[in-house]
Amino acid sequence: QEMLQSTEERLANTAEVHQPRIQEFLSMDTTTYHSFSLVDVHQPLFQPYPSELIFQNFTPAQTYKLPLLLLNNDKVSRQVMLQQQDSEYFCVVGPEDPDRKVAPGLPATYTVSFTPQENKDYEHTIICVTERERFEIPIHAIGPRAILDFRDEIHLPVCPVKSCTEKTHLVRNMGNSEAKFELRTQRPFSVTPSFGTLDVGGSIPVTVVFHPMTTGDHRQDLLLHYHTGEDVYISLYGSCEELDIRLVPDSVWLTNTYISLANVQKVSLTNNSDIILQYCWTVSSSQQEEDLKEEEERERPVFQCDFDPMLHSLPLLFRALKYQFYLVSFNHSCLSRLKEGEIWPGTTANFLIVFKPEEAKLYQQTIYCDITGRESRLPLTIKGEGLGPNVQLDYNLINVGNVFIGDKNQYEVEVSNRGLIDAPFKLSSPDTTFGRCFSFSPEEGVVPPGACQIVKVTFHSRILGAFSEDLLLTVTGQPQPLTLTFRGSVVVPTFHLNVSELSFGDVPFGFPQTLSCTLFNTSFVPMTFALRVLGDGLGSPSVSAAKQVSEASRKTWQGHTARDLHALPAEFAVSPASNFVRAMSDVTLCSNTVKRYRLGLTVDVEGVGKEILTLPINARLDTLTDVNL
Repeated sequence: QEMLQSTEERLANTAEVHQPRIQEFLSMDTTTYHSFSLVDVHQPLFQPYPSELIFQNFTPAQTYKLPLLLLNNDKVSRQVMLQQQDSEYFCVVGPEDPDRKVAPGLPATYTVSFTPQENKDYEHTIICVTERERFEIPIHAIGPRAILDFRDEIHLPVCPVKSCTEKTHLVRNMGNSEAKFELRTQRPFSVTPSFGTLDVGGSIPVTVVFHPMTTGDHRQDLLLHYHTGEDVYISLYGSCEELDIRLVPDSVWLTNTYISLANVQKVSLTNNSDIILQYCWTVSSSQQEEDLKEEEERERPVFQCDFDPMLHSLPLLFRALKYQFYLVSFNHSCLSRLKEGEIWPGTTANFLIVFKPEEAKLYQQTIYCDITGRESRLPLTIKGEGLGPNVQLDYNLINVGNVFIGDKNQYEVEVSNRGLIDAPFKLSSPDTTFGRCFSFSPEEGVVPPGACQIVKVTFHSRILGAFSEDLLLTVTGQPQPLTLTFRGSVVVPTFHLNVSELSFGDVPFGFPQTLSCTLFNTSFVPMTFALRVLGDGLGSPSVSAAKQVSEASRKTWQGHTARDLHALPAEFAVSPASNFVRAMSDVTLCSNTVKRYRLGLTVDVEGVGKEILTLPINARLDTLTDVNL
């Protein structure tokens, strides 16, 4: 409307003035006797009206005139004059007496004439000199201009959040020049076209789109920029509201599901509006969180992602739900994985939550539906518990009591599967002293549903002592193994002798005496033993009387029973000195002595220890002093 006015009309509609730009300050001591002024130094002594002279809608070779008033703002009379630069298009005519002072509050009137030669823009400046400053008054002659008839305000229809509405206007060029324009605005508004060229009298449709992401009232400016430098601001307004859209249900608790099996539950979204709803499933509660996650995914090295190389190319939603929950839709009897889609007015979108657990534990996941008509994303909480194979042992504790060292004891354990899926299992023992004494047959296997598996557990130890070991039955799919505890004690083989002591009584010197005893093995394992007499001499074996007489006839006997002058003779002979006794068997022992003593016959058991049993030996020496021939 302003551009279509004539020069006189625009001046008549000008109500605002502004302070001119001061070029320099002058010394009032040299220009006037009244060097003090009440006018602020940043404000000139004279206020021009209009602040700038504008000629528009002119015709070449015609003369146009505008009045210029300079109002004295001070409380005393002041002198003012105009300095005009040479111009063949502009001319300034002032008072007849230029040196006359202007009274306070009164104006000095000038006339500015403009005679254009072409239909183009002209620029000129008039310098105004007062007693204190020099300032400039600009003159603009606006040539041909394009004028697009936009409205001052554009109101968009009420829009659901995250949806969009638009309004199209047919814009005409009502000016007298070709229009080269550019259109710019800010979210949630957008405009098309963003730039263009329009001939005089031509028209073009301009569409403003309102796409709000938050509820409430939204205002922005649409900037119309002409190539000639003018900017026009058009006010844009739109209101946004939420739709009544909910997930039914908004939380899902799936029934307990065995691993390798699947369970499903339905979730629905109904579109009761008259627009098409766009939806998108995501694991992020907001757009900012989603942008942050995607940035972290891009920065994460490839070798740190999941083992499945195909997983890295899948959307973030499916990477988060992998092997736990699957989200599928089932419209028109067709199942398919999805991330986004649309819901037409008056229809319902159904989704299946497919739960396929990998291990026996409680799963919980929250996903979000970003849908048109709702400002915040709709949360869907999914919970489900995975069940592993239901395996049970017939015993949790087996007390084996006393176990003979070296004996192989075998026990049977029943592994039963009371679930609905196969139960792969494996038995293991701890890496301890007694844990390494266990072996299993079979060590691993698979128990079908409703079946049982007998596992033979063998214990074979060559170490004495009490033990309590936890054997672990690891079942695939169960987070914690089952424990079977074996307790007991490894003891020595049991045996005894049939006599309480060996009493030789009076033993003649040089005449061997023999006593026998029986060793009974009362254990269930064979036993290797060794017999020796504690305190017997360590020298050469003793010599019998017959051998002494024989050597004396040959005059070789030295008068003592041992040729070793330092060590005492070995006066006992045990037969057998060592042997292998099977379970429940006996051994006969024979001893030979040549003098009186009190010693012990000890039994050493191989692999068990020394001096396991000691049998007392009593004897008295009887020498041959009275001999009759």
